[in-house]
Amino acid sequence: MSDEPGGRAVDPPDGAGGAAVYDELVRNAFELAERADLGGGERGVDTDFLVDVVRHGPVLEALFSEPMDRREIEERLDVSRATSHRFTRWLSEHGLAEKRDGRFHLTGKGLSFAEGVLRFERNVETSDRLAPLLDLVCEDHMELVVEPFADATVTTATPADPYAPVRRFQELLESSSSLRGFNTTHMVPLSSDAHDEGAFDGVETEVIYLPEVVEHLLEAAPEQARLAVDAGHLTLRTREALPYGLAIFDDRVGIGGYDEATGAMAVFVDTDAAYAREWAERTYAAFRADSEPIEPGSDS
Repeated sequence: MSDEPGGRAVDPPDGAGGAAVYDELVRNAFELAERADLGGGERGVDTDFLVDVVRHGPVLEALFSEPMDRREIEERLDVSRATSHRFTRWLSEHGLAEKRDGRFHLTGKGLSFAEGVLRFERNVETSDRLAPLLDLVCEDHMELVVEPFADATVTTATPADPYAPVRRFQELLESSSSLRGFNTTHMVPLSSDAHDEGAFDGVETEVIYLPEVVEHLLEAAPEQARLAVDAGHLTLRTREALPYGLAIFDDRVGIGGYDEATGAMAVFVDTDAAYAREWAERTYAAFRADSEPIEPGSDS
């Protein structure tokens, strides 16, 4: 539960709420893409004004939390009296705040502007944190919006610890009773000890792989794979093309990005956000509907 301005308590989205938030985020992403004018045509809002809004972000954010007088603004933002006067005058001139009983209150327009600035800052911060993943994900996948992953755990491979993303995946797998997803390569490298130790034992697993990955899996670990498939614990499906790795655990969802040159997992991002799960469920359902099952006892 989080607190909103004015002491209103707001629960994070869950269930149907997560679906609604996800729908809105995706709609916004596609609308922004449609509105983008790469040719440099007329803009709906003057660029200088947008810069001014961001420049006044700190005072908008301060008043978004509660009304303040000038002295409180100066203390909160650690600015001079002259600066606080300049800030409040700009807000008043643009209809973003009004003074009542000695305190500055954001107007409805001002509240909307403040929310926009806060959202912008959060998205920039999130995109910066997710850069290792975003740089690896095909730019055509517009449905991968960043907002649901604002508080995600980002695990990257480094020269000192190249298997950190794989290890994070294994940690989540060990605490889950189920796994659904798709991947461009094996969820856990066949060369790792995880296969010998039965990392997927007791986990109901359905995975969509590229056809050549399934073929390699059945050749490299034929007995383990066949026993799991025949027992119904492992369901394999194939699809000719996959964009990245997706894993849906009991309580978290994760995305894996892979180094094109080596095929190794370079980053794994995971979260328990409800609207991230909504995105993962829908994405998996879409890819599953366009995949082919591997029947028990089949050769490929």
